[in-house]
Amino acid sequence: MLGQSRQHTSPAISAFVGIMGKRHVLTSARATEPYAKGNRFGGGRVLAVLKPGSLVDMWRALQVCVDHDLIVIPQSANTGLTGGSGPGDQDYDREIVIISTLRINQIHLINDAREAVCLAGSTLYELDDKLAPHEREPHSVIGSSSIGASVVGGIANNSGGSQIRKGPAFTKNAIFARVNEDGKVELVNHLGISLGDDPAHILDRLQRGDWDPADVTPAPEDTTETEYGEHVREITNSPARYNANPKFLYEASGSAGKLMVFAVRTRTFPQQKDSTTFYVGTNSPAELEDLRRAILTSDMPLPISGEYMGRPSFDLAEKYGKDTFVSVKHAGSREQIKLFALKNWANGVFAKLPFFGQTVADSIAQGAFSLLPQQLSDRMLKYRDRFEHHLLLVVSGDQQQKTEEFLTTFFAEAGHDGDFFIATADEAQSAMLHRFGAASAATRYFNLNRDDSSDMITFDVALKRDDDDWLEVLPKEISDQLHISSYYGHFFCHVLHQDHVAKKGVDPVALKKQMMALLEERGAAVPAEHNYGRLYHVPSEMEAHFKELDPCNVFNPGVGETSPHKNWA
Repeated sequence: MLGQSRQHTSPAISAFVGIMGKRHVLTSARATEPYAKGNRFGGGRVLAVLKPGSLVDMWRALQVCVDHDLIVIPQSANTGLTGGSGPGDQDYDREIVIISTLRINQIHLINDAREAVCLAGSTLYELDDKLAPHEREPHSVIGSSSIGASVVGGIANNSGGSQIRKGPAFTKNAIFARVNEDGKVELVNHLGISLGDDPAHILDRLQRGDWDPADVTPAPEDTTETEYGEHVREITNSPARYNANPKFLYEASGSAGKLMVFAVRTRTFPQQKDSTTFYVGTNSPAELEDLRRAILTSDMPLPISGEYMGRPSFDLAEKYGKDTFVSVKHAGSREQIKLFALKNWANGVFAKLPFFGQTVADSIAQGAFSLLPQQLSDRMLKYRDRFEHHLLLVVSGDQQQKTEEFLTTFFAEAGHDGDFFIATADEAQSAMLHRFGAASAATRYFNLNRDDSSDMITFDVALKRDDDDWLEVLPKEISDQLHISSYYGHFFCHVLHQDHVAKKGVDPVALKKQMMALLEERGAAVPAEHNYGRLYHVPSEMEAHFKELDPCNVFNPGVGETSPHKNWA
């Protein structure tokens, strides 16, 4: 099949060049590799990477792909952790084209900035920047935004984020192209903005923001939380949020690249300018769970966030996440995004040279930033020594006194040996950046210890909301096969990220299956918020969702270990 398809790929390339110019049609292996290789997992050969500069060009390029029977993988920032925004090592029956949307990054604020229309390549950082003068903030305020993740990517993957009150990224308002059962491209406008009938005219107006306020449906009620707030308070035997949750699957939301999304319309939230961070330490997972339930079932407003990290994660982030910490704290997210891209580029270049390998930039960054002085406060370091488990509890400023009284009473109860302190503004920022540095620390450890390691094994896990025994303790026959294990996550949602590095000689695929079986036995849902990508097998209900969106299997085939073949053959 691939041999036959090559007979008509040259006309396709010519058509792409005619639409967007030769400069924005990448075909060489060197030029396409940054797009065709996943941030952490995945990678494969592609026919071309297209970089359209307008929604109209994006629409026209898609039509060429369909006319020439090509696979289409929509891609924005390519920052995902499960390899779902690029090709994988699968038995594809057609050539692959990646359509990169990063040049199409316009954001239009509507309804007094209570909502935003974010075009295909707009990033969370850009949205945050645009909302700041209006004293508003997006769904996610740190973490993904610090590495340049896109708004559409978050919606497509139901990304969770740290904000307890907001829940997963979700919208019912989007404009997208799909290929219907007859193999025809159709445009679906569910933005709630009247833009006309002709696709090219609609997309041109959309990009320019050319509409009257009367063409826009009203904004929802302006609140600091979504309906997820009540959902997460329910202490039941089911997870609060996970990628296959039907509550959060709707067209573009949870689409995982199975549609060509041109724009989404998302809520914004009043900026939380006045907050207090309580740094909590304990040596008992059960005590931390008691605290979680006491807060969720109380009449107090929900915290803004509650981030957990264990001592191993603390130590890993301190040693291997310092560059992320320092870059964001002292240079800002914009510079961190540039450094992230520079590191990936440098690793790609040096990987092609003899005697260097694919992690030279990691080694340089690790060596340079390790020379910097300690970045964490004495109080944080003392808590690291005293306590195995750490919780960063962030509440609204008007809840500081009540929360302090609550924690004081809680830790004074018999059997409770934990403690807390109220972080200064600098400590609060440092603690949160340290927690998010844990997300890259295990990857850095693996990159610097590849000679002694077989691979990384990662999970993002949605535990049952009533799971008392929430912190996994691996059996010795599994833990003996691992160099490190790092647990951190969004504690009040019972979502944990688990990063493991397997020792050399260990079969990481077989070991991951063993570990996955343990999670399934306890009723956990995997994945929780990074989607299935090239790592996880989708359940039947998620596959049905994909087939409904993309009946001919044109977009991102093979995601979630589904069929990579045309018409789901």
